[in-house]
Amino acid sequence: MTISTTSEQPSENPFSINEKLALITGGGSGIGYYIAQAMVTAGARVILTGRRETVLQEAVKTLGKQAQYIVHDITDRKSIPALVDTIESTFGPIDILVNNAGINMKKPVAEVSDEDFDQIILTNLQSVFSLTRECGKRMVQRKKGSIIMITSMAALYGIDRVAGYTASKSAIAGLVNALTTEYAPHNVRVNAIAPGFIETPMMLNAMNDDPPRRDKAMDRTPMGKWGQPEDIGYAAVFLASPAAKFITGVSLPVDGGNSIGF
Repeated sequence: MTISTTSEQPSENPFSINEKLALITGGGSGIGYYIAQAMVTAGARVILTGRRETVLQEAVKTLGKQAQYIVHDITDRKSIPALVDTIESTFGPIDILVNNAGINMKKPVAEVSDEDFDQIILTNLQSVFSLTRECGKRMVQRKKGSIIMITSMAALYGIDRVAGYTASKSAIAGLVNALTTEYAPHNVRVNAIAPGFIETPMMLNAMNDDPPRRDKAMDRTPMGKWGQPEDIGYAAVFLASPAAKFITGVSLPVDGGNSIGF
């Protein structure tokens, strides 16, 4: 077995990602936006993708000159190689990939159609694989790169009425393991963040519509509060930074203890 000795040398501040280029899918709103914000604060340039141009425009306006956007539907898998080519030819090599875009659906299993299930798997798993493959090829050639997936508490324990979402996020956790074994010798790191219950408008609306579910989630969170979107952003910056240069194959819960709570 050949082991690469190429390493990413820490900068003066090992937590800095200054001048790194990060591609963040679904980066115009929610957790994706806060990941972008944290990365910009840490010095990175960010490219946001998503389907809603108005949302992306507003995000870039707020984030400032270090942010750009490209309107793109991640489920259009055939267009992904061209997307990566365009980004790298226009903005430079992608140093950090954050696979944030995803969808959820809360329905009893009996009400989930094959089309519903397929759409979740397409968005949350198949498209993630396709984009990671295209970025990963280039990172391997350059002998450097950081890939960050977003998993879920649903990949760590059972949650009712989210079968498709659970299947997709559990598969992402497995994909992290598989990719790590292939990419690690080339100094390309693959990690995941498993957000707990994060206080976004979407989460709050869902929880307030289902008080027993809300109370159950809070009861098993030892810190006794919801997480904030920036908590995920800070974790992403750490995993992308030289400070985490010997960390790969990890699924990091950012959950206030929810994954081990009782």
